[in-house]
Amino acid sequence: MIEFIAENLAPIMFVSLIVFLLLGYPVAFSLAANGLLFFIIGVELAPLSDSINLSWPLLNAMPERLWGVMSNDTLLAIPFFTFMGIVLERSGMAEDLLDTIGQLFGPIRGGLAYAVIFVGALLAATTGVVAASVIAMGLISLPIMLRYGYDRRVASGVIAASGTLAQIIPPSLVLIVLADQLGRSVGDMYAGALIPGLVLTGLYMGYILLMTFVRRDSMPALPLEARSLGSGVTSLAIALAVAAGIAYAAHVYLSPTHGENADILGATVGVIFIYVVALADKTMNINMMSRLAQQVIIVLIPPLALIFLVLGTIFLGIATPTEGGAMGAVGALIMAAAKGRLTMDVIRSALTATTRLSAFVLFILIGARVFSLTFYGVNGHLWVEHLLVSLPGGETGFLIAVNLLVFFLAFFLDFFELAFIIVPLLAPAADKLGIDLIWFGVLLGINMQTSFMHPPFGFALFYLRSVAAKVPYLDKLTGKRMEPVTTGQIYWGAVPFVCIQIVMVGLTILFPGMVMHYKGEGSGVDPATIKIEVPGFGTNGGGLTLPDNGGGLGLPGGLQLPAGNPLDGAAEQKPAEGGQQGTEQKPATDLSSPPSFN
Repeated sequence: MIEFIAENLAPIMFVSLIVFLLLGYPVAFSLAANGLLFFIIGVELAPLSDSINLSWPLLNAMPERLWGVMSNDTLLAIPFFTFMGIVLERSGMAEDLLDTIGQLFGPIRGGLAYAVIFVGALLAATTGVVAASVIAMGLISLPIMLRYGYDRRVASGVIAASGTLAQIIPPSLVLIVLADQLGRSVGDMYAGALIPGLVLTGLYMGYILLMTFVRRDSMPALPLEARSLGSGVTSLAIALAVAAGIAYAAHVYLSPTHGENADILGATVGVIFIYVVALADKTMNINMMSRLAQQVIIVLIPPLALIFLVLGTIFLGIATPTEGGAMGAVGALIMAAAKGRLTMDVIRSALTATTRLSAFVLFILIGARVFSLTFYGVNGHLWVEHLLVSLPGGETGFLIAVNLLVFFLAFFLDFFELAFIIVPLLAPAADKLGIDLIWFGVLLGINMQTSFMHPPFGFALFYLRSVAAKVPYLDKLTGKRMEPVTTGQIYWGAVPFVCIQIVMVGLTILFPGMVMHYKGEGSGVDPATIKIEVPGFGTNGGGLTLPDNGGGLGLPGGLQLPAGNPLDGAAEQKPAEGGQQGTEQKPATDLSSPPSFN
C-alpha cells in the first residue's frame, strides 16, 4: 500500500487539492497547505520511489521562488489597470456612455441592448475589470430597460454578458496572468485576443438582432418622448466625414516626414479637430451640430483616446503593458478631474479595491508556488503531460479535452484560480504538441470567460443580482409599480450567452488566423529553400581565391599558411617508382599504444 502511494503521489496530490477546494477552503491556503503536507509525505516516501525528488534542503529554494513572484514586473500591470477601471467607474464615464449611446441607438428595436453591448466593449477596453462593468451597467441601464418594456431575461443576460467582455478584450487582467503563466509576451497576448474579442461582441449583437425578429415585443424601441437628445444622425455623419477628410489631408501632408506613423498622426489630428469643434459648438451655443452629434463626440472621444493611450502605445511598441497601465491610471485621474468628480472618496475606494485584488492575486501566486514546488518534485508535471499528450486525436483531441475540462472546472473555480492552478499544468503538453501558446492562451481566456456566466456560481450573475431590484419598486420617472428581477430570470438570461461563448471557442479552434495574426506577415521566405555555402581556403579550389603575397591567405603576416593548394605539394613529394627522393621519409607514427616518456 505504501509503495502504491509512493508511485502515485502526483495524482493523489491533485485529487486532494480538488477535495480541499470543494470543501470550501480558500484557494491560496488550500494550495499552500496541500503543497506543504505532501512535501512532508514525499520526503518520507522518497526512498520507496524513483519518481519522488524531494528532500528537506529543497525548501531553501522557496524564498527565491517567492521573491520571483514579488519582483515580477509583468504582474505590476494588474494594480494599474484595476485602479484605472475603478476610477473611471466612479467618475461616471459608464453613465455618460450608456445615456448617450442609448439615445443614439434608441429609435431602433433593441437599441438599448445594442448600446449596452457597445458600452460593455468600450468599458472592457478601458477598465479591464468585470465587476466594475457589470455593476455600473446594472445600476444604470437595467432600470431603463425595464421601464420601457424589455424582457427581464434578455436585459439581465445582455448586461452580464457585456460585462464579461472585460475578460477577453485588452487590457484584460486575465490575459496578463495567462501571458505570465505561459511565459509569453503580454503585448502578443493582447494583439492575439483583440480580433476574437471583437468577433464575440459582434456575435452578441447578432443574437440581439435575431431576437428582435423572433420576439419582437421583447425589446421595443425607445418612445419619442424618451429621446431627450432628439434626432441628428445626419449631423453626426457629416461631422465624422469632415473629421475623416481632415485626417486624410494630415496623413498626406505628414507622409514625407513621418513615414509609417503618418496615418496615426493624421487620425489624431482629425479626432482632435472634431472634438474641439464639438466642444466649442456646445460651449458657445453656435448650434452648428445637433445636440446628439455634440454629445456623442464629446462623450466618446475621451475614452477612445484613453484606449489608444493604453493599447495603442503597447501595440506600437512604445510602452510595455506595465507602462501602458501606469499611463492609463494617470489618464483616468485626468478624465475624472476634468469632469469634476475626482474626490478623496473616489481615490480612497479605488485604492482599497486595487489593494484587495492585488493581495488576492499575490496570495494565490504564493500558494501556487508552494504547491508547484512539491508537485514538480513528485514529477506531477510529467504525469499530467503524459496523460494529455496520449489522448486520442492528437492536437484536436487535446484541445477538445482541455476545453471541456476548463469549462466544467469554471463552474466551481474563478478565472484567477484556473489560471494559476490549471494553466501551468496544461502549457507543457500544449507546447510539446506544437500548439502556439498565444493561441492556446486566448482560447483558454475565451473559455474561462464562461466562469462568470455559469449558473449558479457565475460571478457576473452575482454582481448583477447585488444591484438588481429584489422587491417591487416605483419607477422614478413614470411612477409605475415595477416588479423585481428574480434570480431565475438572471440565470436563464445568461444561458444563451454561455452558448455563444462556447460557439466562439469553436470558431477560434477552426479559424486560428484570428489569433495568429499577432505574428505579422513575416518575410515570406521559406526556411527550406535557404542554402548556406561555406567557402574553402584554397587558391586553386574555388574558395576565397585571395591574392598570394607569400603570407598565407594573401594577408601580410596572416595565418602564415603555405601558398597554393597543400594537396599539390603532397603530390610532388610522392616518390617515383623504383627510385628514392633526396629526402628520407619518416616512418608512420604508431597510435596503437600510449606514448612512452622513458
